[in-house]
Amino acid sequence: MKYFSKAEASSKNNASIKIKDSEISFGTIPESADSLPNPAELFLGSISACILKNVERFSDLMKFEYSHAEISISATRLETPPRMDEINYKLKIYSQDENLNVALLKKNIEKFGTIFNTVKQSCSITGEIKIDSE
Repeated sequence: MKYFSKAEASSKNNASIKIKDSEISFGTIPESADSLPNPAELFLGSISACILKNVERFSDLMKFEYSHAEISISATRLETPPRMDEINYKLKIYSQDENLNVALLKKNIEKFGTIFNTVKQSCSITGEIKIDSE
């Protein structure tokens, strides 16, 4: 598989990434620090998207039902050289399905996630999955 995105920025202004029919604005100037995601937050968002996509994928393969899922991710930024480390996720899945095997789902997410596997090559990434019966 191949992937493609295109980004552009103009001097003293913010930037955007174009992917398929979507456009994602991100901050590159101090004035947008509180309103637009920065590159580190987009990076964490990519991990979130990978994990949530795999929840959906494995709900079919593992034959479980869920109404929705939510994830929060935190990371520590190291200074020299600047990089992300100690990434931690908390995934909550809203489900009443007794077929949902949390340990197997976690194993599958962490074994087959493209972004997840790319990230774990360069820093520690840990997480937990909780089920909420709504």
